[in-house]
Amino acid sequence: MILKGKVWKFGDNIDTDAIIPARYLNTSDPKELAKHVMEDADKEFPGKVKAGDIIIAGTNFGCGSSREHAPIAIKAAGIQSVIAKSFARIFYRNAFNIGLPIFESDEAADKIEQGDEVEIDADKGIIRNITKNEEYTAKPMPPFMQELISAGGLIKWTKKKIKTSYQPT
Repeated sequence: MILKGKVWKFGDNIDTDAIIPARYLNTSDPKELAKHVMEDADKEFPGKVKAGDIIIAGTNFGCGSSREHAPIAIKAAGIQSVIAKSFARIFYRNAFNIGLPIFESDEAADKIEQGDEVEIDADKGIIRNITKNEEYTAKPMPPFMQELISAGGLIKWTKKKIKTSYQPT
């Protein structure tokens, strides 16, 4: 899987309240959540982000509460991937559960700048900065996680597995 997009850059310890503020958690509608994604980190972000964009961040992205709304809001806003130095473990799992590909790369997080265009080879863990003509490595996505992403998340993966394994007698 190849992902390509424009970068939005954020710092360290972007918590789930910055990703989707608690005041909007009275809905689980992805389109409604997308209208407020990252607004506490950058008030104008929801109006600037475009489908296919990519977020780059520092350490501990998605820390804080375990709400699944955070990766849902990111994905619903059209962001196709997040690259960070590290992710909070619960965010990491929630991202894969909803089908949002994420990658850990110190080098990419340090060298890629806001507005750069990048291309990610998800299968190989290669991140290319097209703007700067540089290449970085990310931890490759484990095969099972690739399956979840390809299926569109854990629920869709499970439905597919049940459908293909169910044999009426």
